Amino acid sequence: MKIAIIGTGFVADYYMTTLANHPQLVLGGVYDRDLARLKQFADYYKVATYPDFETILADNEVNIVVNLTTPENHYLLSKQALEAGKHVYCEKPLAMRYEEAAELVALAERLDLILASAPANALSDAHKLVAKSLDDIGKPRLVYAQMEDGPVFRANWQQWRSGSGARWPGLHEFEVGCTLEHAGYALSWLVSLFGPVESLIAFSALTFPEKGLGTGAITMAPDFSVGCLQFRSGVVARLTCGLAAPRDRSLIVLGDKGTLTVGDLWDHRSAVYLETAAKGRSLRTKLADLMEVRLKRFLPWKPPPGRKLAYDRSAKPAKLPAYPSQIDFAGGIAAQAAAIEQGKPLFSSGKVALHITELALALNNAVSLPQPYKMQSTF
Repeated sequence: MKIAIIGTGFVADYYMTTLANHPQLVLGGVYDRDLARLKQFADYYKVATYPDFETILADNEVNIVVNLTTPENHYLLSKQALEAGKHVYCEKPLAMRYEEAAELVALAERLDLILASAPANALSDAHKLVAKSLDDIGKPRLVYAQMEDGPVFRANWQQWRSGSGARWPGLHEFEVGCTLEHAGYALSWLVSLFGPVESLIAFSALTFPEKGLGTGAITMAPDFSVGCLQFRSGVVARLTCGLAAPRDRSLIVLGDKGTLTVGDLWDHRSAVYLETAAKGRSLRTKLADLMEVRLKRFLPWKPPPGRKLAYDRSAKPAKLPAYPSQIDFAGGIAAQAAAIEQGKPLFSSGKVALHITELALALNNAVSLPQPYKMQSTF
């Protein structure tokens, strides 16, 4: 299936790295309005370029337009691609406003096209392992999800470059906000495991307005958010996103009969631990608890509870970007292509993509929304 990429910035390198995992996807070419950046990218990866976006839309062989532009451009460019009869895979969020995202989903449905949204980490081997193991912990009751990326504004982010030489768009990331950039990685897991959210109570704030050289001239989005999500299934989840606390992208699912712990939602094969009430605590956990009693103080690090679950090692490992972004980014496009070819629905598209977008917007914009926030979308 032939695809075309618009936007050759920092994240596009992640897609190019993982495209090798999916030989059924044929890259027809790429386009970026920054012609210098476009040439740099095309020379590095030795791929064809399009002279403009309109040429992509006119290419009858292109089935999927992959929209990797900046978030404020997602709505208009995705809309144009859909109107041209193209399926669209869009980086998160679908749009910066719920009404625009809902319009895109309705347009895709009306034209019988698939509009899918990143992220693709809910297609990971780790997610499959957790989904298969949920029955072992009984009915899930409570979930703790962390999406903390550490104090990146204190790092030397101005010098960060992708493999092909693109600058990390730090100023723009601070403008858009860590919640719109990162919450989807947790939300995609949560809604695929536990279904739609009915309501949430959220809080967001700009806690560190000074983020270094050049940031004083921009209007920054919240750099911290926390939300308590009430799922229709009865599950309650707490999700935090931030750019200051130590890096933590873990997920803990607590059920009637045990606990599942995922080390890193950005890791395709993250360590996953299972602890059940029937088998009791592991020896490591017991020793750590005993040490705390003996030392009469809390240990800042303890082993995850339970036993580490095993992956199938016979499968060929996926080619992934370097740590910390060990996600098969192109896997979402491959799943979309398979759905198109088979004429089957794609879970991460349409109403689900809209639901995740609405959740991210509700978390990011919590300060200006009534609380509790009642979800408009469902699936």
